Amino acid sequence: MRNPFDLSGRKALVTGGATGIGEGIALALAAAGADVALTYRSHAPEDTIAKIDAMGRKGAAVRADFLGMDEAAAGEVIDFAADALGGLDILVNNAGIIHREDSTDMPLDDWRRVMSVNLDSVWLLSQAAGKRMVGQGKGKIVIVSSVLGSQGGLRVPAYASSKHAVLGLTKALCNEWAPHGVNVNAIAPGYTATDNTQALRDDPERSRALLERIPAGRFAEPSEIAGAAVFLASDAAAYCHGSCVTVDGGWLAR
Repeated sequence: MRNPFDLSGRKALVTGGATGIGEGIALALAAAGADVALTYRSHAPEDTIAKIDAMGRKGAAVRADFLGMDEAAAGEVIDFAADALGGLDILVNNAGIIHREDSTDMPLDDWRRVMSVNLDSVWLLSQAAGKRMVGQGKGKIVIVSSVLGSQGGLRVPAYASSKHAVLGLTKALCNEWAPHGVNVNAIAPGYTATDNTQALRDDPERSRALLERIPAGRFAEPSEIAGAAVFLASDAAAYCHGSCVTVDGGWLAR
């Protein structure tokens, strides 16, 4: 029997794949057998691509700015990945930003910036990939949400709203595309040691409060989120549609 987690021959695109959770997912997909393209904005992708190549997989990278993305730009990113790898079987929508500020003071421009990157680009890339995947009768789309897709958080109204929204998008796309062989699912990471949580981890009081609530007693490493992406991108998740896999050290259970 074929190993249901084996991704040999699959072609994957991971947005924001040069750092943090995205890099962890990109490397895990490659370790499972996939060729991997990634997008990057400010983090140089060379080290990540070199690690993918060292596993005997094909790696590719394209610079993309998801702020203000339109249909044409999204199509170009999807086409790049498919052309570079020779097809597209998996899309992981990981790229995102966060803005921390008291809700009474947060400017509309900052709200729109977060929603543009975290929601609008996810919709546009999923739509562009979905057209290709529905046409070929198969595909896997994984959307990275957050535990704040189930909670409000503190001082992150736009981020929390965007992460709630992508869970709704996951379910909506599932309803339309599951009959066409396309699996659309989500991951809800907990507090992970990335750039997005650096300010929290640097604040002794806030960091202590977070760690006291996490049953595992620590922040996750990006590589620990990646296994859920490999699962959802694999045949092992063939009957998973519209699901959200939580990887949070027990945060939501507390």
